[in-house]
Amino acid sequence: MATLLLRALRPLRLLQCFPGPAAGVGLRASSHGTTGLLYPEHIPTSPLQKALLAVGSAGMALYDPYRHDMVAVLGETTGCHALKVLRDQMKKDPEGAKILQERPRISLSTLDLDKLQSLPEGSLGCEYLRFLDVNRVSPDTRAPTRFVDDEELAYVIQRYREVHDMLHTLLGMPTNMLGEIVVKWFEAVQTGLPMCILGALFGPVRLHAQHLQVLVSELIPWAIQNGRRARCVLNLYYEQRWEQPLRALREELGITDPPPPIMSRTWPRP
Repeated sequence: MATLLLRALRPLRLLQCFPGPAAGVGLRASSHGTTGLLYPEHIPTSPLQKALLAVGSAGMALYDPYRHDMVAVLGETTGCHALKVLRDQMKKDPEGAKILQERPRISLSTLDLDKLQSLPEGSLGCEYLRFLDVNRVSPDTRAPTRFVDDEELAYVIQRYREVHDMLHTLLGMPTNMLGEIVVKWFEAVQTGLPMCILGALFGPVRLHAQHLQVLVSELIPWAIQNGRRARCVLNLYYEQRWEQPLRALREELGITDPPPPIMSRTWPRP
């Protein structure tokens, strides 16, 4: 049994040996001889290994929600069905199909920061850059996909990760625990990914009673309503919409302003 567990957990040791994400390179099917790799960062795993990785990463992610590496592993090892549904939705949408074909990546090496800084106040690009600056976050912190055994689905979950900060901008949510939970509820409704559902359900246990009351009474209903009404956010080619006013994009998607309790905690709004 000990030998079996060691073999099953070997991918976690491999995970520590891999370099950071090559964020400027789109995920594509690659020829790697007899190695069985479907894309450069791919780590092949058996069903048993995936199950153990899912259990271990879920425990660590619940213990420390800021362990983004464990959250990433959980998403990859439990999200196969949801990723197929998302992929099919993208293929049926002209903008989503173009994203699947061109495989854009969001990183500091692909963003034209000078262009974003020159955009007018209130535009998507300007507000996204403001979000990154105010919250001191970087698009380069997103982990590369490793445990998804389909290169197209691997790109779908990579795209989901890289537009996460875009969703914060769209929804007007800060990066504190309350804001992250609200975004997770929106993502859970939009994507059906088990990782998002678990985060939405168990994230609130860390909140103070006052924040929990606001979350349950106002923010969760708002997130669910907007998640159901909005077009699939993975079908938006954000890189071709930088000039679009953020308010116009919200109206296009049917996303309403967040309730007052969260509005007062965000950066200046257009």
